[in-house]
Amino acid sequence: MIKLTKNLVRLYSAKDIRKRISDMGEEISDRYRNKNPIFIGVLNGSFIFLADLIREINLDCEIDFIKVRSYNGKNSSGSIQLLQDISLEVKNRDVILVEDIIDTGLTIRYLLERLNGDKPKSIAIVTLLHKPRIEKIDFPIDFIGFDIPHEFVVGYGLDYNQKMRHLNGIYYVPSGSDNQRQ
Repeated sequence: MIKLTKNLVRLYSAKDIRKRISDMGEEISDRYRNKNPIFIGVLNGSFIFLADLIREINLDCEIDFIKVRSYNGKNSSGSIQLLQDISLEVKNRDVILVEDIIDTGLTIRYLLERLNGDKPKSIAIVTLLHKPRIEKIDFPIDFIGFDIPHEFVVGYGLDYNQKMRHLNGIYYVPSGSDNQRQ
């Protein structure tokens, strides 16, 4: 059995997250005023973030999802597997790609290549969490919720082997902690 919070260290409370998402919603609404963007959530991790973000958006918009796999436990697999593609037509549309976390940059690079193939008018990247010390990207991230240290994080949609997504804050798992073993 997993001891959910015994060894976890909180980075951000639910209140911190709500405040930052509210601010991000205003920024996105201002940038896309008089436009009808498509928000594409990257499953599974972004579903809670996207649900809260979309409630802070003051725009006509559409929502779709794409699902990829790049992690096994706490480790990046180094490759991306497309599990579910988008269903909306994005050609000549403004696309807002919503991620839970950008760390290595592999997933977001893959998704940009995939979506650019459909010739959208624009693609903006929104991420709740960003690890600037390890990401390897050569493109801008348009909206960042929080820069975080190089730690494995869980909660608020982020998981460890599909567990701990339900935590209302964001926590990191200290190095050397065995609390996630089953």
